[in-house]
Amino acid sequence: MDIILIIIAALVMILGVIGSFLPVLPGPLTSWVGLLILHFTDAVPMDKSFLIITLIIAIGIWLLDYIIPAIGTKRFGGTKYGMIGTTIGLIVGLISPIPGGIIIGPFIGALIGELINKSDSKTATKAAFGSFIGFLTSTFIKFVVAIIYLGLYIGILWDYREGLFQL
Repeated sequence: MDIILIIIAALVMILGVIGSFLPVLPGPLTSWVGLLILHFTDAVPMDKSFLIITLIIAIGIWLLDYIIPAIGTKRFGGTKYGMIGTTIGLIVGLISPIPGGIIIGPFIGALIGELINKSDSKTATKAAFGSFIGFLTSTFIKFVVAIIYLGLYIGILWDYREGLFQL
């Protein structure tokens, strides 16, 4: 049963890394669930304070994920239309077959959203850039935390590798 839980935890950890790019799935929180699943195995003892600290960090990053793009958009004069356009552009960029769609999509989406809201293309471009920078910053932070959690997962498994093979 421990091996099944370890495999499920590994899949959830990978899903967390992928989720750091997807707006629907909270990457660090998903990765934390992988650490929680690992906690339920008998072969790998884990400290509860470690789980609490990593949960607090994951929740903090999840909250920042909503604040950082808004700060970027507001800082460069953007509106809600730019933020909505960024999200739609990200989704279109993810499913489109063009190279770099995940990077181009949010910018174009923010630009279109701002152009719908404002007639001035210079202001719309500036706001779209701010929204795009906020999105990239937020995504980068989520990705780094998800990778750190994956590294912690691998490190914990490595420390208890002898106990895993005795099962």
